[in-house]
Amino acid sequence: MTRRSRLSLGALVLVVNAVQWVVAEAITAAAWTDPPYSYVRNYISDLGVSDCGTQFQGRVLCSPDHTLMNVSFIAEGVLFALGIVLLARLVEGRVRRVVIALALAHAVGLVLVGLFHGSANGPQAGLALHVGGAAVGIICANTLVIMAGSLRGLGASKAYRVFSVTVGVLGLVSEALTGVSASTAGAFERGGVYSWLLWSTVTGVLLLVRDRRATRRGVLENVSA
Repeated sequence: MTRRSRLSLGALVLVVNAVQWVVAEAITAAAWTDPPYSYVRNYISDLGVSDCGTQFQGRVLCSPDHTLMNVSFIAEGVLFALGIVLLARLVEGRVRRVVIALALAHAVGLVLVGLFHGSANGPQAGLALHVGGAAVGIICANTLVIMAGSLRGLGASKAYRVFSVTVGVLGLVSEALTGVSASTAGAFERGGVYSWLLWSTVTGVLLLVRDRRATRRGVLENVSA
């Protein structure tokens, strides 16, 4: 696989990954009707709890399509890591190793989120793995986003670098504020997650557009020659 095709594939994987998460979350949330699911109050993890009617931290949980969300959690971890590893060719040496390590740690974290539910009804060890996996996944993904804006060697525009650092920092801050109030926990948690999903979409689209323009220039040069 050439460097160019590797980067294009990585960009496409990032976009597909963000889309599959948002779609799966919307479908699963829509299936939750009693009581109605709240994007502001309910955690994202609530959508993956398999026991309908269980109570956790004052919330009644009932997610009929929990399997879909858990599959999406696992898919996100694998796809995000794959996309980042493919794009890691943009950097060299120690930085590349750090990028790959963060991507793989994120993957492990999200796989744990999908395998172990965020409910007190299961084994205590399972809940600990779920919470720990979510924390690792969120921190690693937002750190990667910040790195993408901090590495001048990538040759990215100033606007993109500012966007990446801002989104990553806001993601970490939002996640830190998740426990401030039970009435807004879901909103702040989403701030910590949607940050890297937004970054993935923007980064993927920009890289795909750049590749298409490069292909078009190559075709025009061949024609003119």
